Amino acid sequence: MSNVYFIGAGPGDPDLITLKGHRLLKAADVIIYAGSLVNPMLLTDCRKESRLYNSAAMTLEEVVEIMRIAVEQGLMVARLHTGDPSIYGAIREQMDRLEELSISYEVIPGVSSFVASAAALKKEFTLPEVSQTVILTRLEGRTPVPTGESLRELATHQATMAIFLSVHMIEEVVAELITAYPKETPVAVVQRASWPDEKILLGTLENISERVKAENITKTAQILVGNFLGDRYALSKLYDKGFSHEYRSAKE
Repeated sequence: MSNVYFIGAGPGDPDLITLKGHRLLKAADVIIYAGSLVNPMLLTDCRKESRLYNSAAMTLEEVVEIMRIAVEQGLMVARLHTGDPSIYGAIREQMDRLEELSISYEVIPGVSSFVASAAALKKEFTLPEVSQTVILTRLEGRTPVPTGESLRELATHQATMAIFLSVHMIEEVVAELITAYPKETPVAVVQRASWPDEKILLGTLENISERVKAENITKTAQILVGNFLGDRYALSKLYDKGFSHEYRSAKE
């Protein structure tokens, strides 16, 4: 067994944590959670004697020190991150510190906000003859992006794009995208996907900035871009009666 578990809490709906993540959370002695993003309802199933720490105001050193002390005391630690911890979760730096301390850990994946947003929209990212690629990215802000990964560069692929952590700079996002995508390209902005107060805005690159500003959406929103949001696509081969594969023969 590991001493520390990095657990994906999911996008907001407490039912969207995995069964494994929920089981470990209920068993944990120490829980360090991202208080600004994680639904507090997830903490209601924790043991009454569990120690809870809100990492929103903590530094990396403080988080790791709590883990170290807990492990020395023989306690199990749950590090609860929003969405899936591998996407903008800043877990690598925590894991590296634990390895330096010879502390074992495990990562439990979770439902990311970009897939929760697609579910809210009732759309499929990968449509035949429309899009078979999804790019997960963000606009450069205080956190830089590597050379070649600017929105302007990525937009040249005209693939489906899920843009994190950037809605507060929606005008800049549009300015970068519209250099390659047509202005009529559909865009969806989903704020707090799967939460009770979830909000969905639909538009195009031409008008989405105005709509976002009118609704005063400045954080916790996913920007989805691409023709997958439209209604034109080809049917898949998977269920085509004229298509044979390992489990089914084609029918005339």
